Amino acid sequence: MHSIQLALWAVATLVIVALVFDFMNGFHDAANSIATVVSTGVLKPQQAVAFAAAFNVIAYFIFHLKVAATVGKGTIDPQIVDHYVIFGALVGAIGWNIVTWVYGIPSSSSHALIGGLVGAALAKSGWGSLNWDGLLKTVAFIFISPLLGFVLGSFFMLLVSWMYFRTPPSKVDRRFRRLQLVSAGLYSLGHGGNDAQKTIGIIWMLLIATGYASSTADAPPIWVIALCYLSMGLGTLFGGWRIVRTMGQKITKLKPVGGFCAETGGAITLFLASMLGIPVSTTHTITGAIVGVGATQKFSAVRWGVAGNIVWAWVLTIPASAALAAAGWWIGHHIF
Repeated sequence: MHSIQLALWAVATLVIVALVFDFMNGFHDAANSIATVVSTGVLKPQQAVAFAAAFNVIAYFIFHLKVAATVGKGTIDPQIVDHYVIFGALVGAIGWNIVTWVYGIPSSSSHALIGGLVGAALAKSGWGSLNWDGLLKTVAFIFISPLLGFVLGSFFMLLVSWMYFRTPPSKVDRRFRRLQLVSAGLYSLGHGGNDAQKTIGIIWMLLIATGYASSTADAPPIWVIALCYLSMGLGTLFGGWRIVRTMGQKITKLKPVGGFCAETGGAITLFLASMLGIPVSTTHTITGAIVGVGATQKFSAVRWGVAGNIVWAWVLTIPASAALAAAGWWIGHHIF
């Protein structure tokens, strides 16, 4: 009886830690949803985070759980999952999120979690424990999602520029200040629909490994889904202002029309990835879209040095979080 109670407490503790990661994901990635709408002055910061948080939660009613299934069953071998693997994965993801938040670097919480799972799995069982099909799709979208965001952001900016070529700038600005509320809402929907599901996936993985959920079930328990979406929304509500400044002001200067085009291009990319069940980075996606919008104006409108530093953070995210996760697995296995 004592060992059963101990195991239950261990599972409950890891679920809480996973929800903390989900909160940090919303906190860390709030910039992706609101940076453009804040930097263009369409909404005040407090209004923007409340707006984005609401749409993060509404995503619960819209998106299927394909991304959760990919994370829960398509990244590492479910047979090797135990308390220590989940603990190590969360240590790696949370640790990397803290480092990048402190330095205001818009890295990917999604890829930090994937890196955490990889590092913990490697520490326990070696290379054979990795699901290469799922991982290769995720790694491919490290490059595809910002490129698609760039292409769509550029396309919408060129299209809008052609459509409103003879319209006075003041009228364009007024119209797109309203339209940017639509695009920001769509992007926040995509953010909630893709990112919250990653934490759903890891909790689902834990519950299956410990016998609290069936491996043949089509979906995790409803309480897992609800808590993850709420945690994501609460994290977004608190916002991550250091990263907002980098995303919304340092890459390129945005006007409402540019914010609309970047958010629309990014939202389409996120919706597509969620339909395919691929966990992508909202950070990569919106950065690519912002750079695409800036590049259509003139090449020098983009601060390429800032963009280059962000790309380095993308490259380092999976190996850095994997290394932290391996250390977390070792600590958990030898101390607890």
